[in-house]
Amino acid sequence: MTNPVTKPLIDCHVHLAALPDSDNGCYISPKMLKSPLFRFLLWKHGLSPDQPREANQKYLADLLTELKASRHVRQAVLLGMDGVYDQNGRLNQAQTDFLIGNDYVLKTAQAHPDEFLAGVSINPQRRDAIDELHRCADAGAVLVKVLPNAKQFDPANPKYKPFYRALAERKLPFLSHVGYEFSLIGKDQSVGDPDRLRLALDEGATVIAAHACSYGLILYEKFLPTLRDLVARYPHFYSDISALTLPNRIRMLLHLRKYPEIHERLLFGTDYPLSVFHVAAWGRVTLGSLRKMMRTKNRFDRQVEVCNGLRLGFRSFGDLRSHSSAKTSH
Repeated sequence: MTNPVTKPLIDCHVHLAALPDSDNGCYISPKMLKSPLFRFLLWKHGLSPDQPREANQKYLADLLTELKASRHVRQAVLLGMDGVYDQNGRLNQAQTDFLIGNDYVLKTAQAHPDEFLAGVSINPQRRDAIDELHRCADAGAVLVKVLPNAKQFDPANPKYKPFYRALAERKLPFLSHVGYEFSLIGKDQSVGDPDRLRLALDEGATVIAAHACSYGLILYEKFLPTLRDLVARYPHFYSDISALTLPNRIRMLLHLRKYPEIHERLLFGTDYPLSVFHVAAWGRVTLGSLRKMMRTKNRFDRQVEVCNGLRLGFRSFGDLRSHSSAKTSH
């Protein structure tokens, strides 16, 4: 077994992708299957939509190979993806583009306990949200992931308070997408504003804002003041550094170098299977460091190399877990 001292990091933002196959509880809309981004990802990973079982096994095998080969990362939190729910809290399949069921996430994590942790997805709009939260926590889930823009709910809606209180009680961090959403067919982009996560924080939940609160539209980073305020105001607020090397988020990566007080609240993440780029480091690190980044093909390691090269500090999701168990034992 790998020595955790030599591989200290847990990546808190890795997508478990799967095509629907018999009873795996996953779903992809015909519209999503035809989208250019989805077709590109299938092509890039050599996955055939006509052979879902083989495609799902290959995706998992490739992820395990890359993770095991990483010099820095020992475990990944696999993220599920809940659907869209109507006003009565029932699944609205017509509005759902992509669904990765919690049972599939839990089963995959249980099958590979040394490599994977389960990051389930629960839309707080669903009727059984709190029951599902307790069920998943009992089954070993380590966080709950949501994507408000694509899943059509507002995290600031007061009716979700009991859900946030249940998250706090079960010590499950709430990982929420922030900013503009491209990869899924985005609906109301305004619900990606990190200000809307204050309700969950006020109810005592630990919140992780994805992508370091980057807006994701290249031109300006309007959520930087909100990120700084949330860090100053809430000791149980964190943000992950996933996808920050993508061209549309680089600006936030470069801004964050100037705010070392935020670094202790940044958690390591990649947004696998998305690529990790080294363009942010051009002209900002030595040629030797840049060469090393360019030679590093492993995405987990390249994310570490780029952020270390740019002196962006971050922590491991494991720190959150040990902190939460220490509080429980007192």
